[in-house]
Amino acid sequence: MKQQSKATLLALATVLIWSTVASAFKISLRHLAVVQLLFFSCLASVAVLGCIILIRNKLVHLKELTRRDIHLSLGLGFLNPFAYYLVLFKAYDLLPAQEAQPLNYTWAITLSLLSVPLLKQRLKPWDLAALGLSYSGVFWISVRGDWTALQFSSPLGVVLALGSTVIWALYWIFNTRDPMDPACRLFLNFCFGSLFTGLVMFFGPGFSLPRPAGLAGAVYVGFFEMGVTFVLWGTALKLSRTALQVSIFIYLSPFLSLILIHFLVGETILPSTVIGLILIMAGIGLQQFFAVTRHAQP
Repeated sequence: MKQQSKATLLALATVLIWSTVASAFKISLRHLAVVQLLFFSCLASVAVLGCIILIRNKLVHLKELTRRDIHLSLGLGFLNPFAYYLVLFKAYDLLPAQEAQPLNYTWAITLSLLSVPLLKQRLKPWDLAALGLSYSGVFWISVRGDWTALQFSSPLGVVLALGSTVIWALYWIFNTRDPMDPACRLFLNFCFGSLFTGLVMFFGPGFSLPRPAGLAGAVYVGFFEMGVTFVLWGTALKLSRTALQVSIFIYLSPFLSLILIHFLVGETILPSTVIGLILIMAGIGLQQFFAVTRHAQP
């Protein structure tokens, strides 16, 4: 099989897995509290990332840790997985999955906004157009298509879903130019994230083994959402001739996710959700199109 074909298959596999996680979040939260889901998911992720490091013979990187590496992972682990998933899971707990999932996809737009003060980048006219387009989709989903009534299904849930994009964008900004092996860095981040979540568990609900259905959901989230997809997507990018040839498949994920939410979670997908999601993805696509065009210019 040609490398590009392998890259395409890996990218499609990753997108298919990503499409299941919104349903997995919502179903798991029927059996677990937010902090419980995060704690057991983190443990599962640490286990799978540790296995990946061993299989890839990258354990030597962990033996060469500096004080800076530990401090950086301490901070990054607080952002992701601890703060990011704590906020995101709570948003899913408050909102229908069909609303929380598209709102979370605006992290790429949030990244552009935060890059202005933190990375000293400047917004171009098309960036502003993309922002307006995507956030009009956010508004449409939030009010369920009835902009005259301005009735939100859960104002706090909307704020948390959008807040999670801020945490995720900050994580990637602070993670830029990190020389450490990505798998090792992620492993360390999740180790610290597990520690933070464990402290919340200790001083909060306490430790107890969840029911099989809840534990299975947490393991699925930790294994796939937080672990395996990282390796699959990274490999697809390496094998592909260009990043664009595999990145285009990302746009399939939110729409496939809505289908799975309908059949697995049992939600009736509202027209406002579909329209809002199209607006959000159109804004992200517009931004990426002009970014690629600008870099392609001599």
